[in-house]
Amino acid sequence: MAKVVLISGSPKAHGNTAQLMNECARVIREQGVEAEVISFSEMKIESCTACGKCSELGECSLQDGLNDIIKKLRASQGFIVGSPVYCGTARGDVMAALQRIGYVSRKSNQFLSSMAGGPVAVAARGGHTSTLQEMLMFFLINDMIVPGSTYWNMVFGWHPAEVWQDNEGIETVRHFAANVANLIKKLYGNRE
Repeated sequence: MAKVVLISGSPKAHGNTAQLMNECARVIREQGVEAEVISFSEMKIESCTACGKCSELGECSLQDGLNDIIKKLRASQGFIVGSPVYCGTARGDVMAALQRIGYVSRKSNQFLSSMAGGPVAVAARGGHTSTLQEMLMFFLINDMIVPGSTYWNMVFGWHPAEVWQDNEGIETVRHFAANVANLIKKLYGNRE
C-alpha cells in the first residue's frame, strides 16, 4: 500500500502540531493510503556537519534516530512536515532534519524525487508564511511534488487543542492531506 510519512516537529507529544499531523494522517488513511506520524518530541536532532559520508553510506553518519526516518521515507511515496513557528521560522531541529534528509537523498539515489507532500505551519499569531516558505524550499530543491489546497497550510493556535478553533485552517490542512493522498494514488496507484 502507498504510504505517507508525517513528521510532527514539535517538542510536545500532544501539542497543536502533533494534533494536526494526526488529523492529516486520519484524512490520508480515509483516502486509502497508509500514514505514519513520527514525533520529534523524544528526539534530539543534530545539525548536518557536511562530512559527505552520506554519499558513501547511503545514510547519515550522525546517529540520532534520523536514519530510521530516512529508511521509512525510502519506502514511502509521500512526506508531510509540520512545525510550530518559533520567531517567524520553523524549529531549528526541523530544518536540521530536512537538510540532512535532503542531503542523503541528493547524495545517494534521490529517493525524495517525485514524492508528494509539503509543509504545515502552526503559530499563535504570525510567522506562518515565512515558515512555510522556509520548509517549502526543501520540497522544491529535492524534486518533490507539492499539491495545493484552498489556502496556505497554516493554522493558528497557542495552547494545546486551540488549533481546533481555527476552522478555516483545519479545513485547509485537511484538504491538503486529501490532495497528497489523491496525488499519490494517481502517480503510484494504491500499491497492495
